[in-house]
Amino acid sequence: MDIHQTPFHQIRTSKILYPIVIGLGVVLFMFIREFNPDDFNLLTFGHQALFFLFLCFVCMICRDLGYIIRLRILTNNELSWLQSFRVVMLWEFTSAVTPSAIGGTSIAMLFVHKEGINLGRSTAVVLATSFLDELYFIITFPLLLLFISHGHLFSIPELINGETVLSFRSEFFVFAIIGYTVKVLYLVLVGYGLFINPRGFKWLLLKIFQLPIIKRWRIQAAQTGSEIVLSSKELKRQSIFFWLKAFGATAFSWTARYLVVNMLLLAFFLVPDHFLLFARQLVMWIMMLVSPTPGGSGFAEFVFTRYLTEFIPVGPDSVASIAVLLAFMWRVISYYPYLFIGVIILPKWIASKFKLKKLKKTSQV
Repeated sequence: MDIHQTPFHQIRTSKILYPIVIGLGVVLFMFIREFNPDDFNLLTFGHQALFFLFLCFVCMICRDLGYIIRLRILTNNELSWLQSFRVVMLWEFTSAVTPSAIGGTSIAMLFVHKEGINLGRSTAVVLATSFLDELYFIITFPLLLLFISHGHLFSIPELINGETVLSFRSEFFVFAIIGYTVKVLYLVLVGYGLFINPRGFKWLLLKIFQLPIIKRWRIQAAQTGSEIVLSSKELKRQSIFFWLKAFGATAFSWTARYLVVNMLLLAFFLVPDHFLLFARQLVMWIMMLVSPTPGGSGFAEFVFTRYLTEFIPVGPDSVASIAVLLAFMWRVISYYPYLFIGVIILPKWIASKFKLKKLKKTSQV
């Protein structure tokens, strides 16, 4: 396969710069509007701060480790630790440079396939990871609502008549409901297609893609439907223990990701309710699904500064600027590293998986 026949030829430097420019642009705008240099004095970068900032990176490592373990489970250890690491990093990179609603799943099967797994199984693995991710959200969100009241989860601090009070902001609730609904629909469709009626799902997919506005992608939809039929046979043979292990790795990974913000706030403040903070982050990720920007850039920073200010115990005149600074630190720890890692790994990976094969074919001629 020639590199120009793959999705990679569409990844240009500009697409990598977009999320950086958007994210930094939003942060810069909020800095100019909100930040007061004197507020830096409210943050002490001592031993405690350094320790918990270190734990932030440990949480991100655990998050990636969970993904790597899950990938090895789903491929029955046919991918090595190094191969799994490459796939996870490339997957995260493509997720970082595409809108949150799209993510890197669309070409992740190519990453897995080029590491030595046949196309049918690669599709099964990628769809299974996506299914497990959505299952984690679908299960965890209502469980959190059993322990946290609706008002606490969707209310934010607001300055009214000189005093900070909790105010219900309906836009957060609307974003969360839209994102959760999309995830439920996606889970139902993928679950139905993978485990119940893959041929029926393929038929439905082809009917949908007969609509004039999306008819041009009908061939790709037919290919996807065929891959789902193959994937279903692979997944139905797995035991319950297999799925419990895979879901356990998924839960470990996502939980570690959410704990990053807990560790970040602990670096500078006391956190009164870690459980509520954790729940707010899960809602944030659900809301980010509706973001049209690459990797949720800009939207993520904005939501952070509005939705988590309750956990920043500073005066009302300083809370906005401190929230902007912490949002920037959060993205530096949890988002930007994947852009730089991807820039390093992707060119070498493409060269080894595509160009070398092309050279071999040329030499044989």
